[in-house]
Amino acid sequence: MRSGFWTLHSKRFSKWSKILLPYRQLRYYPPQFVLRNPVLEGVYSAVASGRKVAVVVANLLNIKELPQQLDAEDYRACLLELKTAFKEILEASEYNKEILVVHDYYTDGISIFLKINDARQSVPHIESFIRTVMPKVESRLAKRYPYCDFSFEVGYMFVEKQNDSTQDAIYKAHQQAIAMAEKRVQSKYIESILEMREIIQKQNITLLAQPIIDLSTHEVKAWEILTRGPKGTSLESPLPLFSVARQTNMAFDLEMLILEKALQLTEETGCKQEIFINFTPLTLGSQRFMKNVSKVLKEHPAVLPSQIIFEITERDSIEGLHFFKENISALRKMGFRIAVDDTGAGYASLHTISEILPDIIKIDRSVIQDIDTNRVKESMLKGLLLIARETGSLVVAEGIEKKEEAEVLSRNSVDLVQGYYYARPGTLETARIAL
Repeated sequence: MRSGFWTLHSKRFSKWSKILLPYRQLRYYPPQFVLRNPVLEGVYSAVASGRKVAVVVANLLNIKELPQQLDAEDYRACLLELKTAFKEILEASEYNKEILVVHDYYTDGISIFLKINDARQSVPHIESFIRTVMPKVESRLAKRYPYCDFSFEVGYMFVEKQNDSTQDAIYKAHQQAIAMAEKRVQSKYIESILEMREIIQKQNITLLAQPIIDLSTHEVKAWEILTRGPKGTSLESPLPLFSVARQTNMAFDLEMLILEKALQLTEETGCKQEIFINFTPLTLGSQRFMKNVSKVLKEHPAVLPSQIIFEITERDSIEGLHFFKENISALRKMGFRIAVDDTGAGYASLHTISEILPDIIKIDRSVIQDIDTNRVKESMLKGLLLIARETGSLVVAEGIEKKEEAEVLSRNSVDLVQGYYYARPGTLETARIAL
């Protein structure tokens, strides 16, 4: 019966692009979503090397209408072009080396497994990937078949292993990504909305703090506030927490909750050192932002604006955010300071620096990692320090994990440092006592 099945359907299966491994070594498998070794091995290897893995699902909205618009031969050619377009566009893109597997799971579209170097930057990196790749695919298909409508709904989710096997973790992430992509599958999406609303209404988040240290004196000068979701849930980790917040349009509410709790925590612990709080460009560019900041500040009069640094996170562009510069100017007039995160990781952070001339520049972990054995990275550091001097900005180097990296930073007179080499995140009160 098994061999009969494959004989009966072999022609049908051969028309689908099976699993596309790194493009120089293509291997093919049946199109249904079966977790073959290449998927498992790719994900396991990426996770073992400290990388984050996400699955992106791109569903073609009108795939069931295509047989009515095209004859049988054109329909088959269109499906082949769909897969070919993804393959060639991804192969030619800047994301080529990050693709683990591209898989057409025999429903409405394509699944793409991505490995990402910096876990903190997974969400903006994936969304940048989507904004870059999807318009190119749609444009290519539209040129080939101008009388058909090619639009995709895209969802993504991180592979969070936790207590699951790698295979179960991949399956769960894939199903969640499909649920996000397929708007007609409303139950999962609504469930995510309700879960995020409950977190925000009940203020069910935990704030941790990691010290930022003066490299010359080894004194703690500031603390960066880090967020965790409800303990013991799938949203405890910041990656899925902020991912779901963005996909349910609740990132603004979540970030304002973090601001409120951070000021409350600063007040309760009597902390007089500076506090870094992360904000995405979208939140900083909201018309509602300054009104909310003023309200929270009045509720915590013991916290001075000069103590708070608004840290612009992610590699998103600030273009098109009409209130962004206006809000940054208003924050400065109130006495707050501005930091730009992830400097050296991409164009967006450098563009933001040139636009707003921040008070503090935070150099991304990707520049710092193994800088003691990489002269190019040290040259990059020198260049970023020159930019900081031109803008009058202090410099914080992030992600220091070993003594040798710290020695290079000291040799180059970096102002402030942060990373596991000095201290891991903890509760603000406990961390302050410990240090």
